[in-house]
Amino acid sequence: VGELLASPTVRALILLRANCLACGFSGVRRETVELLLAMLAAGIHPHVPSQGSVGASGDLAPLAHLARAVMGEGEVEFRGKTVPAAEALAASGLAPAVFEAKEGLALINGTQLTTAVGGLALARLLSLLKAADLVAALTIDALKGTDAAFDPRIHAARPHPGQAAAAANLRALLADSPLRESHRHCGVVQDAYALRCAPQVHGTVRDAAAHALRVVTTEMNSATDNPMVFATGPDGEGELVSGGNFHAAPVALVFDLLTAAATDLASVSERRTERLVNPSLSGALPAFLVREGGLHSGFMMIHVTAAALVSECKSNSFPASVDSIPTSAGKEDHVSMGPIAARKLARNVANLENVLAIELLAAAQALDLRRPLRSSPPLEELHGRLRAKVAPWDADRYGAGDIAAAREVLVSGVDDLLARLS
Repeated sequence: VGELLASPTVRALILLRANCLACGFSGVRRETVELLLAMLAAGIHPHVPSQGSVGASGDLAPLAHLARAVMGEGEVEFRGKTVPAAEALAASGLAPAVFEAKEGLALINGTQLTTAVGGLALARLLSLLKAADLVAALTIDALKGTDAAFDPRIHAARPHPGQAAAAANLRALLADSPLRESHRHCGVVQDAYALRCAPQVHGTVRDAAAHALRVVTTEMNSATDNPMVFATGPDGEGELVSGGNFHAAPVALVFDLLTAAATDLASVSERRTERLVNPSLSGALPAFLVREGGLHSGFMMIHVTAAALVSECKSNSFPASVDSIPTSAGKEDHVSMGPIAARKLARNVANLENVLAIELLAAAQALDLRRPLRSSPPLEELHGRLRAKVAPWDADRYGAGDIAAAREVLVSGVDDLLARLS
């Protein structure tokens, strides 16, 4: 039941299932694996509902929707239309599978739904880690923050790798900023935590993502079938052994970790946006970053949107993997809830993209208000790329398009800038 998986997720599902079968422990024929790959190449995407798996004994129900398309049953997305699976297979010169012993079970038993949904969300999160440093640096400069807290000696004394990388990025991005130099001797000793502790928070998310990447990479290249087929047993004969590799606990736990990590990254970003729009915190910037306050509400509601998204992220962050519910007459008495963890992660990463986009909009507006002072070369380049898509906020207008444009800049418009960062 539930919404159908998007086509990119279905493609990941097909690829991961084929890779699992190719490990050689599932007892399937080579042509069955090749049919999955041929469907992938032909763009045949089975309709797979997103709900209905507890993440143990495999993602059985969703994977069964994949398996029935391999049999030529059910509906698929093909060439932009919904058509019967048999029709799409025939149009691609493919014949439906007629399963032999073990093959039906082999196609539905495993963690591929959990890993596909969560793995794609992890990939999106990984792409945002450097972008978060980029946006934070622009905010710090626009708020006339100090780079003293990013001194490498501080981070060498607490050598978490993610923290060191984030601090190095912030130092590099703020270097050679005339705006930074304009207040170097202002007498302010230290900034608020959302600025000063950015390496510690951003770095922790980096380290969580690095751990998750190791776990997910292992899972993607593992045999998660049951029972498993071993070509040579202890007595020299082939052997079929029942086990529990279908249990999604390894990925469920790290997806819950990443869900909380994405919340923390969104939370610190929203706090920086608050400092930009709040005149009591921003250091002489106009309220809500608009010159004619009262007549125009400026970034008031845009910040409220960020706050709403962060609170939604918090609600999503109760771990799914600590829950369990017995199924199958009590035989399956402890389950992972991995698909739920993966879906919550995907929602939080999508929210994080928008929260960072909002911070980018606010920081760019603040930089405009600091003119004629300029920021560092890479931060001015970031500002220019946003301004190519979003005009300064001089008077109130619809803001949804601005947020979408800023998100597009962060997700796909600054790859070369991000390539220069750690």
